[in-house]
Amino acid sequence: MDPTQAPIEAAHDFSFLGLFLQADPIVKGVMILLVIASIACWTVVFEKIIRLAAARRQAKDFATLVRSGGNLDGDLNGIAGHVAQAAIDAWRDQDASETRAERRERIERAMKGALTLEVKRLRTGLSLLATSGSTAPFVGLFGTVWGIMNSFSSIARSQDTSLAVVAPGIAEALFATAIGLVVAIPAVMAYNKLSGDVSAIQSTFSSYISLLGNRLARDRAGTPHRAAAE
Repeated sequence: MDPTQAPIEAAHDFSFLGLFLQADPIVKGVMILLVIASIACWTVVFEKIIRLAAARRQAKDFATLVRSGGNLDGDLNGIAGHVAQAAIDAWRDQDASETRAERRERIERAMKGALTLEVKRLRTGLSLLATSGSTAPFVGLFGTVWGIMNSFSSIARSQDTSLAVVAPGIAEALFATAIGLVVAIPAVMAYNKLSGDVSAIQSTFSSYISLLGNRLARDRAGTPHRAAAE
């Protein structure tokens, strides 16, 4: 073994922390940016898991109420409560001259408007996952390119192409790419899963909104608090 190579190898720590601490300031900035993005993405994921679990329960409660013809002024919370309140308000605002089809369309439009606002709130933050999933690999790649450029600069300064000279810069560069992939892969998977869950919840509400709108449109003189069970 070349005795002059040992001090060079010993000077470099190839652990994750060592690669970060020894990285070029630009590469280090890229790593910090990616770590922050990862923390933000996981915060969104955990928050959405909790909110979507509640939204699924609310969708189930709304479906149960519509099927059973229950009280629209009941103990519905969240999305279900807002949609039910929109239905009541639209039902109360009746015009004797409108046809049943027009009344149904107006009631459904009110409920769908309330649902759209709630779904928009559910989707808040998902754009961060999509953006991180699509850009993190390229941000990491930028750190990789910069690190490899530093390795070439080391070769030029030392006039030495041995692995001991180029390995530290290449390791730092590849570490930046690895962090980018660690951010991007979970973000893309979480975005696809959570987007699908939001769409499923919206579809459940939409199905029962149509049913409820049809029933309320038939009920001109009855109580607005009932889902007009058949």
